Amino acid sequence: MIEQKQWFDDDGITFHSEHKVQFSQSDSNKNLSLYEILKVTSDMAVEDYAQRGMDRDTLTKNGYACLVSRVAFRFHRIPHENENYIFTTYEEKAEALQLVRAYEFTTPDGKPLITGLSSWLLVDPVQHRIIPTKKFDLRVPVETSKEHDCMKYGKIQIPKDLEKWDERIIKFSEIDGNNHVNNARYGAFVADSLPENFRNLTFKDFRLNYAKEAKIGQKLEIFGKINESEKKLTIVGKTEEGTSFEAELFW
Repeated sequence: MIEQKQWFDDDGITFHSEHKVQFSQSDSNKNLSLYEILKVTSDMAVEDYAQRGMDRDTLTKNGYACLVSRVAFRFHRIPHENENYIFTTYEEKAEALQLVRAYEFTTPDGKPLITGLSSWLLVDPVQHRIIPTKKFDLRVPVETSKEHDCMKYGKIQIPKDLEKWDERIIKFSEIDGNNHVNNARYGAFVADSLPENFRNLTFKDFRLNYAKEAKIGQKLEIFGKINESEKKLTIVGKTEEGTSFEAELFW
């Protein structure tokens, strides 16, 4: 068993963390679950900031909250139960209203497993207003971007003829410190809604957009559409307040 370390590159912004896929993190195919992929990327983004002096309490005291908005992942090969992997994340040049963050899951010897990109909204935690990224003054802004072997996060086209695939009531255990469903839980919502004949499929790409946070006690209805010609599943979650999330899975 490797010692699970965390470290930054000399640039001070590229953060690495060693991990092992535990049994509880694996799905029925013994692969790292979609929920856990989102959980690792979100938690390690928070940890990156915390180790640079910007933990959640510090952000709040300075009038900031960071909320993940859109994510996109390419699955070269999903790590499986008992496999060790290196997780890497770093910020890239921000957009006007969104922070940009990249993710890489690799084997210990550097072979790609998962590549990802995400955008995060900077929000006033009291007024709940979006803050332009140029006003984020707690760190030196990053001015560089790289090419990534994955789709870019972005708008998801929703077909008109969606069918209802699932529904659930949001429970207390799904709520985080922001008092709404934790962003990683939507990976479980997507996985739970998959038609049975797609549960063992190897997907190539995944995109997820967060629209309106789901809250305790709300009913979340999940609708989907299979597009055989584009080899794509479109999945939409809705509460009584409107669309909660939109997702795409490509095989």
